[in-house]
Amino acid sequence: MNKIKNIGVLTSGGDSPGMNAAIRAVVRASIYYDIEVTGFIRGYEGLINDDCMPMDRKSVANIIQRGGTILKTARSEAFKTVEGRKTAYDNLKGRNIDALIVIGGDGTFTGANVFATEHDFPIVGMPGTIDNDLAGTDFTIGYDSAINTVIDAVDKIRDTAESHDRLFIVEVMGRDSGLIALRSGIGVGAEAILIPEANMGVEDVLHKLEHSRKDKASKIIIVAEGDDAGGAFKVGEILQSKYPHYDTKVSVLGHIQRGGKPTCMDRVLASRLGVSAVEGLIKGERNAMAGQVNKEMIFTPFDHAIKHINAEKVSSTWIKLIDILSF
Repeated sequence: MNKIKNIGVLTSGGDSPGMNAAIRAVVRASIYYDIEVTGFIRGYEGLINDDCMPMDRKSVANIIQRGGTILKTARSEAFKTVEGRKTAYDNLKGRNIDALIVIGGDGTFTGANVFATEHDFPIVGMPGTIDNDLAGTDFTIGYDSAINTVIDAVDKIRDTAESHDRLFIVEVMGRDSGLIALRSGIGVGAEAILIPEANMGVEDVLHKLEHSRKDKASKIIIVAEGDDAGGAFKVGEILQSKYPHYDTKVSVLGHIQRGGKPTCMDRVLASRLGVSAVEGLIKGERNAMAGQVNKEMIFTPFDHAIKHINAEKVSSTWIKLIDILSF
């Protein structure tokens, strides 16, 4: 058992619903094991600027239901440099911090992996990203909340689409990952779903529209912002030129997917992972991400967790399901 007396915690990269629940779990678990906690403000920028604060039960009171992150978040160009990471390391040692917990996604873990290797410093990550694009966990913190936000928004869009017999192309987040589009598209009964992992383009959409029910008042197409088809507006232009009789509209949901109260699933997942991360550090885990696979807590090395596995998560079974349900 490692003698860890002070753990640093930060959130980095894009925010996701449930980050506050994750912070709360880290702080409460640390206190339970008689470990001090230091929160760093604005991610790796906080490490470099030595911008931090001690955290206790009061620090995390009444935050489990809040979106965003009380520790703020940012992307740090300085942390990408050897000099910046050295400054961060000196600040950690100067404050007698023995280990670090980072909450974020691909970019966060890439930085953590380099830093941990350079300075032999114990770091455990928690998967906080709405994209669900990390290996070593079935779900990431914020993913469930994001797809429920999309479903709520698209349900409202369908109301007006049916009132006017319109075709709506709805763009959701997912620059490199179509998992938000995939699951929310199935959940709202979309006529077509365009995602970067699958070999689907506007031609597939045209085919589905050609063979769809002619009496259906509204039609919804979900497009991941990173899809090869070119985004919702490009898809809208092509469909409008091909089917001028359709009243075609485009709606980009944007950053509303990052905000709002986390769902119960995300609150519970963040809580479990936070406790697991602290216990992992105590037991000697380092340079790894805490995740949940088949309801069990596991640790996956950063260099594997950051290898995108979207093609695996978007299996042929999912693609067939889309085809069947949109028939």
